[in-house]
Amino acid sequence: MELLLVFAVLLFVAVLISGLAHRTILSTAVLFLVAGFVLGDGVTGVLALGPDDEIVVGLAELALFSVLYTDGMRVGFSDLRSAWRLPGRALVLGMPLTFAVTAVLAYVVAGLSWTEAMLVGAVLAPTDPVFASAIVGRPEVPGRLRSLLNVESGVNDGLALPVVLVLISVLSRDGVSYSALATELALGIALGFAVPAVAVLLLRSRFTSSTPLYASLSGLSIGLMVLGAANLTHANLFLAAFTAGITIASFARDVEESFAEFGELVTELLKLAAILVFGALISPAFLGEIPVTGYVFAVLALLLARPVAIGISLLGSGLPRPERAAAAWFGPKGFASVVYGLLILDAGVPGADAMFHLVALVIVASILAHSSTDVPIAHAFARAEARQQRAGGETIVPGSGSHREPPHP
Repeated sequence: MELLLVFAVLLFVAVLISGLAHRTILSTAVLFLVAGFVLGDGVTGVLALGPDDEIVVGLAELALFSVLYTDGMRVGFSDLRSAWRLPGRALVLGMPLTFAVTAVLAYVVAGLSWTEAMLVGAVLAPTDPVFASAIVGRPEVPGRLRSLLNVESGVNDGLALPVVLVLISVLSRDGVSYSALATELALGIALGFAVPAVAVLLLRSRFTSSTPLYASLSGLSIGLMVLGAANLTHANLFLAAFTAGITIASFARDVEESFAEFGELVTELLKLAAILVFGALISPAFLGEIPVTGYVFAVLALLLARPVAIGISLLGSGLPRPERAAAAWFGPKGFASVVYGLLILDAGVPGADAMFHLVALVIVASILAHSSTDVPIAHAFARAEARQQRAGGETIVPGSGSHREPPHP
């Protein structure tokens, strides 16, 4: 009950400051993170939570599932085909490079073994769609950049999972079933396509009809069916969520449109609740257990690993330099890394505690840094577009890159 009351009060405070947060570097995500830290067991003890509590990993998984589902709805199969070139570069070249640079930093700076360093690199390689959505949803941001960040963050969580599981198995000296991993990923994609496809066929059937009120619940019910089916079959939740969203966007735009506003609200609620709970895990004692080299690693992981990797992967892509720079910087770490970090703790592998401390520190630093820079980045693109408009004497549709002549007097 304490958690519910705390969340409700913070949510109301977020409502009060949301207008200011939308215009400035003030972030509601940081508000919930700091509140979780202050109210956690290590400070005031109002929220006594541990990493082994089900609500911690449960909220992180639900938040990640929800944001992937709603983000997938912004991308249909036709959009994915036409816009795959840039995300493909980020996933095929940028993500492995991010993994490699992070692993080297963890080995050289943080002093982990090579296997432990590779595991930390795999956990921190994916970008987080929960925080990427903050900039993806802004019309001031150029469309190609939004598409790049949206598709990349939606897919890379599932790509990192097999590597994380294999490295955990190596550290624990248990056997790993590669066929089981492949089945988990394939099932996620299959369920993400099949469940919405069947649901859409039933919605289109001449034997069924829906009132406007219940029709607006179709997107929610489909998402819950995908979630339940994926849990039941041990399919990959995250690939299932993103594939389901894409399927709905491709074949049932009416479902997507009726669900969009409600889906954004649900996602925002889950995101803020998960950040609050994660913040409660971080305490002064927790941070004090991390050596100075851990803090150096966290800074370098944010300022060096992804910027170098994405900068290299986007060379020759034709993307303007400001957009390449924004893509290189905006690789927030979040709930995927939280979930994978908790998997390390749950497995009880040697060095699990040290690895989780590093992962948690990078996530905290990322939330503080990226949640405070999305608005300035969006405003910078808006100003650049305005300058282009004044120079060219054209009216520009924000974020679209398209132009139209101004009306004659």
